[in-house]
Amino acid sequence: MIDEQLVADVEAAVRQAAAVEIMPRWQRLAEHEVTVKTGPHDLVTIADRGAERRLARDLTRILPGSVVVGEEGVHEDPEGYAALGGDAPVWIVDPVDGTRQFVRGEPGFCTLVALAHHGRILASWTYAPARELLAHARRGAGAWLNGEPLDAGSPPPGKVLEVACSHPDFTTHDQKRALSGLWTDGVAPRPCGSAGLEYLAVASGRLDAVAFSWELAWDHAAGLLLVAEAGGAHLTISGEPFALAGDNALPFTAARDEATTRRILGLLTAGRPGAAA
Repeated sequence: MIDEQLVADVEAAVRQAAAVEIMPRWQRLAEHEVTVKTGPHDLVTIADRGAERRLARDLTRILPGSVVVGEEGVHEDPEGYAALGGDAPVWIVDPVDGTRQFVRGEPGFCTLVALAHHGRILASWTYAPARELLAHARRGAGAWLNGEPLDAGSPPPGKVLEVACSHPDFTTHDQKRALSGLWTDGVAPRPCGSAGLEYLAVASGRLDAVAFSWELAWDHAAGLLLVAEAGGAHLTISGEPFALAGDNALPFTAARDEATTRRILGLLTAGRPGAAA
């Protein structure tokens, strides 16, 4: 299903969507082109909607018989999320990951596309057009950034671990308790920006780990494969790998290597309610 031609075709589709629908509106959005979905932190713009429509059209042409699960489409029809567990290959699309940054005119946003089948992420693309960065990964074939191989590496011994984690505004009481385990010696947690760019930072070895409390596939699918193919790992607080279709024990972490993943998981476990003192 995944060959070099498909990788190139998807890259071209992602670049085209950004060039036509996203970048002409960056730093030029009118007030009426930004609306609120579920709350003041959950924004959508004309660029999000236009890019997702274009990607849905182009990606299903690239792979006939495939379907699309996109953030904006599922907002309109929540039942569409169930396609992640179906028999057809699924394109998982976040047209503008980091919409708040996009609305503020900042460069910290990206377009995320992943291809999955039967719950397995097969390939992914992360494109940050304002920063001219394009990363892609193929299951079993490695991860790449602007044509160069990615290697997350391991944090040096004694390094203070830098961890991007869910903002408190988006966490339940129990998830806050679990994430509080990161506030300890040897760890430097901070609120995350665009999830896709945080995953890219882990895969590049510029960030040690992420710890997230939500499981929407369009935010995580592309980045989880990118990190894994760069040598990293991911686990939920139950000790199981993240499941694409949901019902994960949260929060979960992804990190530069297995040892760091398990260290962060231990801190999350220690922080959650009911943990032994």
